[in-house]
Amino acid sequence: MVFRSKNTNPTSSMSDEQIANNFVEMHPPLTPSQALIEADRCYFCYDAPCTTACPTGIDIPKFIQQIRSDNIVGSARTILEENIMGGMCARVCPTEVLCEQACVRNSHEEKPVEIGLLQRHATDPVIGAGLQLFERSKNSEHRIAVVGAGPAGISCAHRLAMLGHEVVVFDANAKLGGLNEYGLAAYKTVDDFAQKEINYILDIGGISIESGIRVGIDLKLADLREKFDAVFLGIGLPQVNDLSLNRLEVDGVVDAVDYIAALRQTEKISSLPVGNNVVVIGGGMTAIDIAVQSKMLGAQSVTIAYRRGPDEMAASGFEQRYALTNGVAIQHWLTPKSLQVGEGRLIGVYFERGMADCGNGPSTSGDSVFLAADVMFKAIGQTIDWETLGDIPELVSHAATRIDVDENRRTSLDDVWAGGDCIVDGENLTVSAVQDGKVAAINIDRYLRQHKNQFPGASHD
Repeated sequence: MVFRSKNTNPTSSMSDEQIANNFVEMHPPLTPSQALIEADRCYFCYDAPCTTACPTGIDIPKFIQQIRSDNIVGSARTILEENIMGGMCARVCPTEVLCEQACVRNSHEEKPVEIGLLQRHATDPVIGAGLQLFERSKNSEHRIAVVGAGPAGISCAHRLAMLGHEVVVFDANAKLGGLNEYGLAAYKTVDDFAQKEINYILDIGGISIESGIRVGIDLKLADLREKFDAVFLGIGLPQVNDLSLNRLEVDGVVDAVDYIAALRQTEKISSLPVGNNVVVIGGGMTAIDIAVQSKMLGAQSVTIAYRRGPDEMAASGFEQRYALTNGVAIQHWLTPKSLQVGEGRLIGVYFERGMADCGNGPSTSGDSVFLAADVMFKAIGQTIDWETLGDIPELVSHAATRIDVDENRRTSLDDVWAGGDCIVDGENLTVSAVQDGKVAAINIDRYLRQHKNQFPGASHD
């Protein structure tokens, strides 16, 4: 983060109490009576479209029926056996465009069943009590390396451990969880839930952790392939896309993901530097998260500038409305062109105004727009940092800027799988990453058992 200038508001003008009140949980949990009332709204469809819409295939009518029957543990098992990160997904999954959008109540001009809140109602007590619902199969004597401790990697590791394999997870960060720990808005997941869920998942056993290891730098993919029977890559997208503007190194130009990570890890949110006039470049969930949090921290004005129209924003309609109701302005059809800088710090951003697609693609109007800003957040997407991954680019077939995999999440190498944001067509969702890890683990298990005794794992120390 770059907030060095004396003219940039160093910390929030809000009191600690005000900030704490702003960062209360986005969706508070249901009470027992509310959960029963909401569960009773479900039609329990036989060919439930909500289940079809869930990337992890949770039997949604079944777990809701179990809530109605006061079988909370059974309900949690139904959820977690398909999505081991069902607790986090209940908080951050865009249910409004997935399962809840598919709910048949929508066709009756009613609000959908609040599936996400019901899922949290079932999983929180089990995770909070550390009630282990799964056990490991007989030791297979196979060892698998999982690179990346985000949702895809942890999901893969857990399923492999259930299937009896020994797993070593390598991660560059001090804490596990990937974006669940470092990349989500603080108001979406409070009370250190990301780590509580990770601890619950790892409690199954058979999973060891190697933190502070950067694969490609500290450890090569070729080494992993030699030492382990299979490798899963859940390396995410650590590199922020480039914004082709002048003087990006000045005070006040910040990568949104870096600031969000700092916010999530700080013990005192009010100690963070805050801009007065904030401009966010981008239209995805990260843009919404950093914009809303800037406003919650006390920024006077926050504007999201997006180069296309509202329907093309990656952030859901719900997220866009949430930003607006929290005082964030959203301006569309603005493409950044240059920065205005004075005395080494940001003063504002010049944009070129665009126009809607008229059949030949979006065009520009020629009009220039200036937005005053002492802080500009870049939230224009991320990519794999190929330069720091050593031999991975050379050994793994990848299209564009992501790793190419088949339907089983297998790469062009027989013993290497991948999942999460780093793969082609990755959906940048926790729930999709969890499914990638699960699918890969099942396929790895099948592969290893079909080729038993043909792996170096038989001689591992």
